[in-house]
Amino acid sequence: MENSVPNPPAGVLPYSGMALDRAGARRTDAAWLDTLRPHGHALAFWRDRCLVRDGRPVHTTATDDAVFLGLDGDTGLFARDLSEVDEGVALAAAGADTAADIRGLFADLGPEDATRLAYARGLLHWRRNQRFCGACGSAAVDSHAGHVRKCSGCGKLLFPRIEPAVIVLVEHEDRCLLGRHRGAQGFSTLAGFVEIGESLEDAVRREVAEESGVAVSAVEYLASQAWPFPSGLMLGFRAEAVSPDIAVDRDELEEARWFTRAEVAALGDRRPDSVESFLVDRWLVGPQH
Repeated sequence: MENSVPNPPAGVLPYSGMALDRAGARRTDAAWLDTLRPHGHALAFWRDRCLVRDGRPVHTTATDDAVFLGLDGDTGLFARDLSEVDEGVALAAAGADTAADIRGLFADLGPEDATRLAYARGLLHWRRNQRFCGACGSAAVDSHAGHVRKCSGCGKLLFPRIEPAVIVLVEHEDRCLLGRHRGAQGFSTLAGFVEIGESLEDAVRREVAEESGVAVSAVEYLASQAWPFPSGLMLGFRAEAVSPDIAVDRDELEEARWFTRAEVAALGDRRPDSVESFLVDRWLVGPQH
């Protein structure tokens, strides 16, 4: 069968826009999944790190306990978690020479490969940590090819937890607000998790006010980014400050300042895989029309 998912549009943010067909409707078809495993491939992980050989992610046999990720054409792609054994045993089992952080590999990966690895990492991290039911305390077992865990006691279905967070570039009179977080060397945009009972726009206003003391009025959504490190969803915004007055909280931020475009450019390169780079680069090119 042909891959039913179109190619992602140009300019999509890193770790997003995956072309792999997730085939969600077939995750409960155990017989179909069994036909895929003998000829499928599995990305191998050890405790949130990708197993690699000669700098490239290793593909291993799709064992019975491997989580189904989707279809690459007619071929099944799976994720295999070797965290239960010592690192050396995991490396030998996968034919790998080291275990590496995905973000450290990003510069040498294509966009689709990076997105697949992040997807696999996030799903395996949740599966490894969702061992018990939060309602009755019984053990959880795999369901839906690893995308759901089911309580062995009360039968409650446990789904992967996704944690939405807002990240915002605040503007005022042709300058942008950046903060230096406690323990950090450089300046960055402001961000924080969305709380229960608040909209995304409310979260932006609250986080900016709490961390920097800056009040914002207009809030505009710009883009989202999958961020499964381990379970985030980053939602990027721009916002207009009511005034330039700053009063940092001294808890999360050590300091915050207003920067001109020339000053931001002089700060140097940012990590290319973060939505922060998208927000800052968009602002650096000048007012949007």
